[in-house]
Amino acid sequence: MSVFSLAGKTALVAGASRGIGLAIAQAMAETGARTILAARSVDKLREHVKELEAKGFAASALRLDMAEPASIRAAVEEAGAPDILVNVAGTNIRKRFEQYTPADYRHLMRTNLDGIVELTQQIGARMIERGTGGKIVMIGSLLTVLGLPYMSVYSMTKGALGQLTRALAAEWGRFNIQVNCIAPGFIITDLNRHMWQSERMREWLKGAQANPRLGAPEDIAPLAVFLAGRGSDYVTGQVIAADGGNTTTAVWPFEPEG
Repeated sequence: MSVFSLAGKTALVAGASRGIGLAIAQAMAETGARTILAARSVDKLREHVKELEAKGFAASALRLDMAEPASIRAAVEEAGAPDILVNVAGTNIRKRFEQYTPADYRHLMRTNLDGIVELTQQIGARMIERGTGGKIVMIGSLLTVLGLPYMSVYSMTKGALGQLTRALAAEWGRFNIQVNCIAPGFIITDLNRHMWQSERMREWLKGAQANPRLGAPEDIAPLAVFLAGRGSDYVTGQVIAADGGNTTTAVWPFEPEG
């Protein structure tokens, strides 16, 4: 069997109604996993499930609101003990740091961090009890590894996911649970699409990284599938950037003579 096959596995993708989460859920279903698409927008999820089922893949929809502890508990009960957990759910508010309100702060922390912590605690406990190992994939951000202005609170949540990844990898390794984090670069989604309408932003990107194009959710999904499969059994505690080289390269206009 291919090391990229997820046949016989159950995957729970939290935040699967659109963007990166949807692309990951589709890829996992297409690679053989029975995939549970979880998010607040159940009607959207059911449409995606129908599309996957029409192609012969196994999928189901599950209501999950990461800002509601009761919703998380109910979703865990319904999901059972999945082999794979992918934490994609999140939102963003871009402001100058001094202008964030307490409500902004609480909303970002609750959605991007607190809910993920609660879901991972509960699913992780079930993986440990089952005794057959598991895979946990966090979806971080460029802001997991570097700083950009006007996203300070979002950065706090994504930085925390990177450290949680490392700590859980160390703590749960003895249970054969691998925990890794993907740090996507500039991926076009509904959360940032308006930013990239600016020609100035697009021109800036051409000098900021080796691959000058914006990314798409489909650029992240294959890495998530790899981290969910047996090919990554000896990979854990890693924050892996999928960013066109943004965190490791820069491009300049110099050209050698001759």
